[in-house]
Amino acid sequence: MTATTIPNSPAQTADTSNSTSTRQPAGLKVIFFTEMWERFSYYGMRALLVLYLVNSLGYDRQNALALYGLYTGLVYLTPMIGGALADKYLGKRRAAVIGALVMVMGHFAMAFEPLLHVALGLLIVGNGFFKANTTSMVGDLYNGESDPRRAGGYSIFYMGINLGAFLAPVVAGTLGEKLGWHYGFGAAGVGMTLGLVQLLWGQRLLGRAGLKPGQEAISLRDTGTILTWAGACVALVYGVLAGWSVIGPWHAALPAALRALLSVAVIGAILWTIARPSKGVEVAPLTKADFGRVVGMLIVMVFVIAFWTGFEQAGGTMNLFADKQTDRDLFGFNVPASLFQSINPLVIVMMAPVFAMLWTRMDQSRFALSDIAKQAIGMVVLGSGFLVMAQAQNLADLNGKVGAQWLAMVYVIHTIGELMLSPVGLSMVSRIAPARLAALLMGVWFLANAAANYLAGSLEHMLEGSGMPLYPFLAALSIGAGLVLLLITPLLNRLMGLGKSA
Repeated sequence: MTATTIPNSPAQTADTSNSTSTRQPAGLKVIFFTEMWERFSYYGMRALLVLYLVNSLGYDRQNALALYGLYTGLVYLTPMIGGALADKYLGKRRAAVIGALVMVMGHFAMAFEPLLHVALGLLIVGNGFFKANTTSMVGDLYNGESDPRRAGGYSIFYMGINLGAFLAPVVAGTLGEKLGWHYGFGAAGVGMTLGLVQLLWGQRLLGRAGLKPGQEAISLRDTGTILTWAGACVALVYGVLAGWSVIGPWHAALPAALRALLSVAVIGAILWTIARPSKGVEVAPLTKADFGRVVGMLIVMVFVIAFWTGFEQAGGTMNLFADKQTDRDLFGFNVPASLFQSINPLVIVMMAPVFAMLWTRMDQSRFALSDIAKQAIGMVVLGSGFLVMAQAQNLADLNGKVGAQWLAMVYVIHTIGELMLSPVGLSMVSRIAPARLAALLMGVWFLANAAANYLAGSLEHMLEGSGMPLYPFLAALSIGAGLVLLLITPLLNRLMGLGKSA
């Protein structure tokens, strides 16, 4: 799972009276369960999507992985747009309600095969409105960056994310594979509905969190606005699908380099629209130190893409490996393939406190590592997991299937790599980004996830004819990228103005 961030935004506190105590704001449990149910719906969908495409709709492996990569990639791209719309027009809370409603429609649309692409489009757009704004609302519960409860609150929030991610394959995955695909997708829809109800029902505990100045809590008076925006999202999805049916063949005929250039141009235009200051607002230019930090973060981001391209095989090729090439019989019970994806959040919940304590102790010792070095080691750890996966693939090719312990081992190793890279990287960006670019650079950082998810679904096809099997390639890519990043860490530390333990 991708760790959440601590936005650098002024707080609209809901509970400042206790900001000097250790008691968390009452509104935290509202956002905790809202996010838990949303993650339940997302990871339930993620656990089933490739299996559904291949085993029910008859997609071949290549097209199923490509659609999976496009969907998960866009899921990481749209929160930049949804966050900007919330800041300028809607307010975080109203935007989150709109996003949740659109995602409810998307999940239930998955029950109808002809609406597959419409459903995925609604989930992508709805996530854009929901994800960034609920995460940011947690920060609004506290009395500024100095509130001592803030870090603990985000740790609790992160547990909600992983609780939902753990339960999703257990419930939605099992229902989908054992009773019928639409039962699984329906369970994800029910989860998202519960998240929406939780957000609306618990508003009184949120205080001013997520509201723009002058706004009041979401009420019946907002129904027209919410339904109008939700309707616009539905129209947008249908419009994009209709437009793509016209330009898609033309786009596919373009050289790959030109397609990539066009994608970068579109994303750049979106970033410029979000980042440019309003008319009449004077913005101080970046200092030399600020510029160095921005450049350094962009360099690290390129390496992070290599990490997530490997890690996100979990919902794609590794999910199919669990389905087709793993012996899943356990004491007479056939374990659902999607259930293996519960290993990652379970290990995170168990080991995140261990890593937090480990980094704290190391940072206070002579063995302190910089944030960049920790991320580099995380890439090497991920690559070692793919060495194990490559051996499992070789054995499966010889014997038909391998024991479940192989895949379980890989998931544990990959989770350890994630704990060394993801929380550390997000903390680094939120801490050292120039204040006026903090939100934008966090969005750019998540572009690494968007690009990596797309590559995760396309890489196997891209390697066809090269003679390089997927998992050995990912092992070489991850370990090689980690070693190169470790080699240039001193240079990047100087460029970004980081000390050894920063």
